[in-house]
Amino acid sequence: MATMSKTHRSKPTHGSKRLVLLSLLAAAALLLLLFSSSFSTRGSGLVDYFSRSSRTKRQHSLSDKYLYWGDRVDCPGKNCESCAGLGHQESSLRCALEEAMFLNRTFVMPSRMCINPIHNKKGLLNGSDNESWEVSSCAMESLYDVDLISEKIPVILDDSETWHIVLSTGMKLKERGIAHVSGASRRELNDSSHYANLLLINRTASPLAWFVECKDRIDRSNVMLPYSFLPSMAAPRLRNAAEKIKAQLGDYDAIHVRRGDKLKTRKDRFNVGRTQFPHLDRDTRPEFIMSRIQKQPPGRTLYIGSNERTPGFFSPLSARYKVAYSSNFSEILDPIIENNYQLFMVERLVMMCAKTFFKTFREYETDLTLTDDPKKNKNWEIPVYTMDQDKEELKTTH
Repeated sequence: MATMSKTHRSKPTHGSKRLVLLSLLAAAALLLLLFSSSFSTRGSGLVDYFSRSSRTKRQHSLSDKYLYWGDRVDCPGKNCESCAGLGHQESSLRCALEEAMFLNRTFVMPSRMCINPIHNKKGLLNGSDNESWEVSSCAMESLYDVDLISEKIPVILDDSETWHIVLSTGMKLKERGIAHVSGASRRELNDSSHYANLLLINRTASPLAWFVECKDRIDRSNVMLPYSFLPSMAAPRLRNAAEKIKAQLGDYDAIHVRRGDKLKTRKDRFNVGRTQFPHLDRDTRPEFIMSRIQKQPPGRTLYIGSNERTPGFFSPLSARYKVAYSSNFSEILDPIIENNYQLFMVERLVMMCAKTFFKTFREYETDLTLTDDPKKNKNWEIPVYTMDQDKEELKTTH
């Protein structure tokens, strides 16, 4: 296969990424041989495929160009084998989609999403603390509505027939077919005439995580897709479930209480326990939540989404509010939920549509939150469990 290769800086994982694509190309060629009865000798490429494709979904054209980042989110890289949580992977996926949007290319999306076992406890859905979903990945289409995403950014999956045709065509186009790119920014790719007419850009992203390629995301003017984009692109049956739950809740408020994995501590050299979120354990306990949301009138329906696994942990809130959990809607959720990522996506839709929504951490200035601890903190600090501890700290700092 003759391809174009342009590398701005060498990376130890670049060869493995290229091998993955080469194996995909070989598989595509084999598939095309198997499909020979369906394709004519003269029309075995994109022309014939697009002319006979069903038009019930988005129709790809001969002028489409493609962007491929890998067969799994954050691969290759440090999060490839173990994989991060859903929010982390969504940040990476959103970054890749932004680049495809910026380059006016169709994004080749991984067909499966890796599921981190730490975030896959059945928990509040069935009241079990130890039981987990027995899956390590799920189909991307079971989480997201790919056709709905394609209305904003054209997307195909990497197990689709379209993708195999693109790979085969890339081999035939030789130097005009595929470029293997590592280390180039999206602006460099856009400004270079070298890449303008290539059918496929095979991109090797940062080994730290895909989202590192969107380093300027802090500058909100440069953000092409908001945080809410992928949550709103949930698969149809997940959106339908959320609508049913919202209908039963009626007029309601919601809180998202992130505990679990965020409460981890470690000992310093003096054997003193420290945590990255010193006030989180305190601020997400029922008595402190009650204080934080006290402006919400008594009797309001309060939906609680949380990764807290202690049974009855939030029961004290029932003294003031009509508390609801995902477990109250098992007749809606049990038939469709196969993993915790799906459950969270339904809960997220429910919480986002609440009249008043309190997040755990602040992401935007207008957010209502349960704690003032920053979402990202590199320092490990001594936990604070009472208001008196805060007062003492203020005295010592002044």
